[in-house]
Amino acid sequence: MEKKDLGLIGLAVMGQNLVLNIESKGYSAAVYNRTESRTKDFIEGKAKDKNIEAAFSLKKFVDSIKRPRKIMLMVKAGKPVDNTIEEILPLLEPGDLLIDGGNSFYKDTIRREEFLLEKNILYIGTGVSGGEEGALLGPAIMPGGKRKAYDMVKDIFSDISAKAKDGKPCVSYIGPNGAGHFVKMVHNGIEYGDMQLIGECVWGLKNALGWNSEQIADIMEEWDRPSDILSSYLIEITGKGMRETEKKSGSYLVDRTADITRMKGTGTWTVASALELLVPIPTIAAAVFSRETSQDKDLRLGISKILKPAASKIDLNGQKFTDIAHDALYIAKISSYAQGFALMEAASSKYGWNLDMGRIAEGWRAGCIIRAQFLSKITEEYKADPKLPNLMAAPYFSKFINQKLVSLSRFIEVARHVGVPALAMGCAYDYILQIASPVMVSAQVAAQQRDYFGAHGYFKLKDSQEIELKPDGSYQEYHTEWMEDGRPEKKL
Repeated sequence: MEKKDLGLIGLAVMGQNLVLNIESKGYSAAVYNRTESRTKDFIEGKAKDKNIEAAFSLKKFVDSIKRPRKIMLMVKAGKPVDNTIEEILPLLEPGDLLIDGGNSFYKDTIRREEFLLEKNILYIGTGVSGGEEGALLGPAIMPGGKRKAYDMVKDIFSDISAKAKDGKPCVSYIGPNGAGHFVKMVHNGIEYGDMQLIGECVWGLKNALGWNSEQIADIMEEWDRPSDILSSYLIEITGKGMRETEKKSGSYLVDRTADITRMKGTGTWTVASALELLVPIPTIAAAVFSRETSQDKDLRLGISKILKPAASKIDLNGQKFTDIAHDALYIAKISSYAQGFALMEAASSKYGWNLDMGRIAEGWRAGCIIRAQFLSKITEEYKADPKLPNLMAAPYFSKFINQKLVSLSRFIEVARHVGVPALAMGCAYDYILQIASPVMVSAQVAAQQRDYFGAHGYFKLKDSQEIELKPDGSYQEYHTEWMEDGRPEKKL
């Protein structure tokens, strides 16, 4: 039998849909899954009469693929990836390529690539975004590894990826070793932020205006018009979801949906990575923390009987507040994305990845969960100035923020008034205030406190608000003697 163009291990829904996508673009494929029954069900069902061959042992699977072999792993992140590599490694030959298409942690990808290169096996950590539909019809793909490894699958990835409105495939070489999985991780963190911001906006509209799900769905549909700056996949599905009703009760399904948002870990990794790289991403962190709070359902039910935060009705013009919410959501979105791109910039600098921010944004314009009209603007701004110090410094975004920031402030104020927690919105607003502050008084106070109790030293400002420097260009450090006779100074 003729050998196949590519192999895929892992036939959960994502793996199945991805290999069907590959086959539909004219490529042949071999598949393997640890559970034989799943392989049989797939090959006799969705893959019937397709140019897809099932194997029931790893040896037969490997032997059925053209050399140099290209094998995609669509297995659960963590130990399962290591186990699969360990099992298949003795069957591979120098020059073969393994592609990890799952949501692996980028440091694991770096480790695995180093290990496999010693065995002369190539490895690509590849972020795949778009969910089940994207895997089948065209995902956004974020590959990272050796350039020559990417070149082996460049055509396949281009063919199976989503295509933006201008026809460009939503895939490009991201960078070395763990770059692809890092960018996918940040993509997911931004996705968390987007979802939380939309959720807070919906909650604000519901409580402030007393609107039902159908009315809010109408607003989401309006905001998803192609000409609207908020037009995006997440806005689209929010509107569709809020319009859905239960057949039996006739109630809106969203009102019957349990208020628990689960997560698989990529958002947590994003926040942990930001802490490690010393990059503030408060909006994304707020989204992760909100998901964690949602899971404490029993605790919230109990505390709600004890604490009664004050909330009251407020007289609002429905259209005016909707306009405020619209602009507030857009500015919060800009702030959140700025945080995510700052995190990628920091990782790029630390690991020498030379990430192209414009190209990354361009690759997210279709296929992925955060696909939005907004990303075309990000692409344009980074292409105009690849060295932007922060996304919000781009002329298009800075102009909008300067004109409309009051809308975000007003939305938060109303949300507080009507008893709606706006954690992500608030963090987005405060991130803008902090990054635009030439002097942070809170930091001045904390610096003095640290010197007082721990003799940690502090720097001084010149009249220009710049920091005093030593002749060598480093910051000049100072310390004040806060002690008298070896004891803390007494205050009367």
